[in-house]
Amino acid sequence: MDYKPLEFEEKWLNYWDESGLNRTLNSSDRPNYYVLEMFPYPSGRLHIGHVRNYSIGDCIARFMKMSGYNVLHPSGFDAFGLPAENAAIKHHINPAEWTLENVNFMIGQQKRLGLAYDWNRLVVTCNDDYYRWNQWIFLKMFDRGLVYRKKGWVNWDPVDHTVLANEQVIDGRGWRSGALVEKREIEQWYLKITDYADELLSGLDELDGWPERVKTMQRNWIGKSLGTEVVFKSTLPGIEVNVFTTRPDTLFGVTYVVLAPEHPLVSELGTDPDVVQYVQKSLAKSAIDRADMTQIKTGVPLGISVINPVNNDVVPVYVSDYVLMDYGTGAVMAVPAHDDRDFEFAQRFGLPVRVVIQSPDVWDGTSAYTGTGKLIESGKFSGLESETAKERISQWLEENNVGKSVAKYRLRDWLISRQRYWGTPIPMAYRSDGTPIPVPIEQLPVRLPLDVQFEGKGNPLEQSLSFRHVEINGELLSRETDTMDTFFDSSWYFLRYTDPSNTDSPFDKRMADSWLPIGQYIGGIEHAVLHLLYARFFSKVLRDLGLHSVGEPFKNLLCQGMVIKDGAKMSKSLGNVVDPSDIISKYGADTARVFILFGAPVERDLDWSDAGVDGAFRFLSRVFRVVSDVQAHHPSSSPELEKLLHKTIKSVTEDIQRFSFNTAISRLMELTNFTVQHGISSDSARILTVLIAPFAPFMAEELWQQLGDKGSVHTQSWPSFDVSKTIDESVTLVVQVNGKVRDKIEVPRGMSQADAEKLVAESDRIQKFVDGQSIVKIIFVKDKILNLVVK
Repeated sequence: MDYKPLEFEEKWLNYWDESGLNRTLNSSDRPNYYVLEMFPYPSGRLHIGHVRNYSIGDCIARFMKMSGYNVLHPSGFDAFGLPAENAAIKHHINPAEWTLENVNFMIGQQKRLGLAYDWNRLVVTCNDDYYRWNQWIFLKMFDRGLVYRKKGWVNWDPVDHTVLANEQVIDGRGWRSGALVEKREIEQWYLKITDYADELLSGLDELDGWPERVKTMQRNWIGKSLGTEVVFKSTLPGIEVNVFTTRPDTLFGVTYVVLAPEHPLVSELGTDPDVVQYVQKSLAKSAIDRADMTQIKTGVPLGISVINPVNNDVVPVYVSDYVLMDYGTGAVMAVPAHDDRDFEFAQRFGLPVRVVIQSPDVWDGTSAYTGTGKLIESGKFSGLESETAKERISQWLEENNVGKSVAKYRLRDWLISRQRYWGTPIPMAYRSDGTPIPVPIEQLPVRLPLDVQFEGKGNPLEQSLSFRHVEINGELLSRETDTMDTFFDSSWYFLRYTDPSNTDSPFDKRMADSWLPIGQYIGGIEHAVLHLLYARFFSKVLRDLGLHSVGEPFKNLLCQGMVIKDGAKMSKSLGNVVDPSDIISKYGADTARVFILFGAPVERDLDWSDAGVDGAFRFLSRVFRVVSDVQAHHPSSSPELEKLLHKTIKSVTEDIQRFSFNTAISRLMELTNFTVQHGISSDSARILTVLIAPFAPFMAEELWQQLGDKGSVHTQSWPSFDVSKTIDESVTLVVQVNGKVRDKIEVPRGMSQADAEKLVAESDRIQKFVDGQSIVKIIFVKDKILNLVVK
């Protein structure tokens, strides 16, 4: 019988939907297992990269269900965000219309792929039954002191009078107006993620199921450094500069201090036009450009001086963009003799260079010596080695109340304010004097208004008459018009899936605890830091709020590779995107799934191949014909088939467990090829159908029906194997002479060294490499290698 998937795939979609096959029970006598792919943004169309992500998760979910688990496998949409607002501006519509239309279309695409999602647990973050809980969580965090407001820098379009996201700034200009973008400081809301820095760092040691490179990226992002904070008091009254250094041993070599352009003292004291202009120019640069060691050092004097606490030297303060607020205190004590960037800056501005660490060689004054050594010109600390001096100087600073040993983090508190419409409204309001007042929980959700215009100018929420004012406890207040960073939405959505219909709280504690931690989380490496770090932070906060009991939400993490076409990542701008609907309409969904899982190991990039798609279809066609024809021919089993079947069950089981889907499919191909030549029994056909079900769910369901079996193939138990039938009676013994392979011999499994040596001694092929030489050593590994070492 020919394989014609388009004739039956829709039938099984309807059957699964009507029977509730993929619905998850909250209570079961089976152990719970939670598998989740990172939910998508509803951009309008799925691409092959999505198909890869979802096919991996679906294969795992189906396998675990057949292996005896009560599996939670939900889906949803990360539906707030800038693209929808841009579309609203372009088409003059509300972003909700664009977003929900895309959501519905993409759900249809996901269903057509045969993804075994429990659609009763759908979460769409732009719906107010979800974002009201964003607001509830925000208020709970506010009550615990984890939310605060302060000034922060934003991109400002002076023509459209609006704040721009970094993605909306193109070559320093606004994406719509083309105006040169300015930097402005405005009051914004922050979450105190730094309160959890130590736990976020130490928790990585528990995550044995995470890729090491992801943990390394998070460790680097958190960036813990042990060092010393030093107080440089200004010559002006009441002003001091705190600097953080990991090299207090060089403190006597400080000849100036540098502040980042974003440092609060710069905006407070830097009123000189040259400083103001320099700050604007610096803030227009990217952090990558500013951190680039090859960039020419620039800067301006701030016009104040500070006093070095260890020697009372008065040194000038500069502003320079090579100093970043993202690390330490945003202030650097500059030691040109012992830091490359400081040296370059000092040379450019004619500042003194004072050597205080003795280098192994005579210093020639052309570069900095950045190593450690013996201190010189350092008062009573002269003669000490650097490591000892670090401790002694830090201790002296602490005793004299001008410094202390501290741990600093690269991690900064999370700025969540966004000056745009399409996001969760921040549930705060303001008195006329600017005092912020939280919206009472009983007034949630604070809904997005509809009386707004999307013209790309200003924040639409500021234009809404129905939104701008609110009465709280009899007092008329002005609403906050900022919305939340969309990472807020995606930092706890996986918890909502455990109890998505709850109207009294974000989720029930018992439900969350019964499902978490997630057994397998799947997504791209591009989410290694922000999303995964924020989600870990939220889990710890919500745990401390008593909402659940789990500190680390993702027990195992799988980061799949990208899909590549024509040598580049698929992209609309490159015109190399493949629409999965085109494949499905020609070959069926199972072909798309099998190609994507067979094409490459999951962690590696997958090269798109039309020939590979054809090959996947041909393989499924062979399986379909072999199993379909079994009823007509009634072939009997054979010892060879039975042995190969048990070996295949073992291999496919182990391959799925370690995500080697490509080798699992390869094993199924080997079994299918054998049955094409030698036939297959009815029982073996049933096992083959079950084995292929996680990869090709539509075809497996159709074959299961043709075999006359009841129920769904996806509710069957995963087949077991007899270990004794997976072991070959003979093995290949590799024979080497001085480490070079000279022969391969089939021998009985378990052959002794003595018998192996006798066999080799009788081999003319081996003896020609040994004749005239003495055997000085024999290395033997049973069932694998015999190596003769000769001279």
